[in-house]
Order: sequence, then structure tokens, then C-alpha cells
Amino acid sequence: MQEKRDIFDRMMALPILNIFEPFYKKNKEVLLYLFFGGLTFIVSIATYAVFNVSMGINELIANVMSWVLAVLFAFATNRVWVFQAPTEFLKQMLSFFGGRVVTLVIEEIILLVFITWLGFNSMVVKVIAQVIVIVLNYVISKFWIFKDKRV
Repeated sequence: MQEKRDIFDRMMALPILNIFEPFYKKNKEVLLYLFFGGLTFIVSIATYAVFNVSMGINELIANVMSWVLAVLFAFATNRVWVFQAPTEFLKQMLSFFGGRVVTLVIEEIILLVFITWLGFNSMVVKVIAQVIVIVLNYVISKFWIFKDKRV
């Protein structure tokens, strides 16, 4: 039976990139999580900046609005490419959003303390909070939501 190759597998087989293929195969899940986590980070930071900085929306409300967009993007990419979990859509979606609500609460507390109460720069705190959230989200996704991965 032939192994199913996604777009990233095919890219790593290209000349020049193929020297990295053994490392990629060994660390594919983490590398893809970092890649899509980075894109999710950009979605979150960019939409937060639009809502908070450009539109003047309160940091906590802007964060929730950016969270919704980032989580929708993250669920789709994590499900299809990172954890390759094509079954149990509704269960995974509810678990994914539930896990993300946990880290949203943590992020909201960080923003409340450091922006609202202590007056730190909104974008700096948001970036730091996002790094913490990305690590926590990986752990939650890996060991709770997509633990029954089927490849």
C-alpha cells in the first residue's frame, strides 16, 4: 500500500529540499505545528491589531474577536495537516474549541493584568501571551484532542 503524501511531503521530495526530508519525516508533526502555529499567530496578532489598535476596541474584546478567527483557522489546519485526523469531526471540533477556551481564559487574564491594570504596551503583551498560548495549545491538541490520530 502506497503511503499517502500531502503537499508538504511532496515539497520535501523536491531537489534541494530533499536533503532535509529525513529530518522532516522524523519531526513532521512538530514542524507542521510550528508552521501553522506561526500562521495562526499572524492571524491572531494581525486581527487583534486591527480590532484594538486601528479600531480602538477594548483589548479584551478585541482579543476574543481575534481568537474566534484564529481558532477557526487553527482547527482547519491542525485537523487536516498537523494531526491528520479526518474522523470524528464534531467531537474534535468541540474538544478543540473547548481546549482553546481554556487558553483564551489564560490569555485574557494575562491581558487584563498587564495591559488593563498595569498599563503595558498592548501589542507587546499580546505577542508574549500568544507564545504562551501556542505552547499550551500544542500540548492540549497533541494529548487530548487529536490523541486518537489515524493516518
